[in-house]
Amino acid sequence: MQQRPLSRTGREVSVIGLGTWQLGPDWGGVSEGDARQVLAASVDAGVTLFDTADVYGDGRSEEIIGGFLADTDAAGITVATKMGRRAEQQPENYTMENFRAWTDRSRRLLRTDTLDLVQLHCPPSAVIDDDATWDALDQLVAEGVIAAYGASVETMDQALSALRRPHLTNLQIIFNPFRLKPLDEVLPLAAEKGVAVFARVPLASGLLSGKYTLETTFDADDHRTYNRNGEAFDKGETFSGVPFAEGVAAADELKAALPEGVTLPAATLAWIASREGVTSVIPGARSDAQAAANAGAADLIADGLDLDAFDALVRDVYDRRLRAEIHPQW
Repeated sequence: MQQRPLSRTGREVSVIGLGTWQLGPDWGGVSEGDARQVLAASVDAGVTLFDTADVYGDGRSEEIIGGFLADTDAAGITVATKMGRRAEQQPENYTMENFRAWTDRSRRLLRTDTLDLVQLHCPPSAVIDDDATWDALDQLVAEGVIAAYGASVETMDQALSALRRPHLTNLQIIFNPFRLKPLDEVLPLAAEKGVAVFARVPLASGLLSGKYTLETTFDADDHRTYNRNGEAFDKGETFSGVPFAEGVAAADELKAALPEGVTLPAATLAWIASREGVTSVIPGARSDAQAAANAGAADLIADGLDLDAFDALVRDVYDRRLRAEIHPQW
């Protein structure tokens, strides 16, 4: 597994990481035993980046990761957590007092004195634009509460604002064949600034698995059921904001063009990871087999897939089917 620098931290993280939203309840139930198998399979495949958040399962994801790392000899794992959604998303709630409470809780659940990386969790734009936000994060670094900080964002404007901060370690943003806008300005600027980029929602909530049909349904407690139109949070987090039927059709078109033996998820992850400016891709997994398959996509970066041809196809499908609706929104 290729490892890439995590900005200026001296750490390296795997080009394919593991997103752990699914270890909370928002994707239907995943048992703790199954969750640990996902973590173990990822480590065995060379994954060294776990991305989580304090609200995934109200801390369940962090707690499982903390327990797993305490009980195994896994070395070199960077845990990137997030904070800021344990209170109403109002700028006045992003205070040093809350930052301390949130990070103290994450340190307890992850069983560590110093958090490897803490990311602001898609806060309001006013929080990203406020100098006081970053002063508080610098103070937490100085105190040893966190080793580094970054930001997970929804929009390109938020990304560009965060990238102006001199001590930003990473930027996390939705980027996949159905969301190409980061290619315009965000990825080039991140590369120029030396800021690591984590591509989240890389498989568009499973649409880019190539397995869904118009008849596919999801559990009632799965965000792919209850948040299709942004009923619970930003609709871009579910299927990347793409209408389900159009997403199925677009995924089918991409899948049909792949050579025999190359799956759409693997091609997608390899394509994202090969884009200049991307440090790591963080797909989720609900089984050890899925985790191993995701990690195996790294092999296609160097060999096994004509990435230039796939890139041309991705851009063509996006331009014809999705650009007019998706590009202006985020």
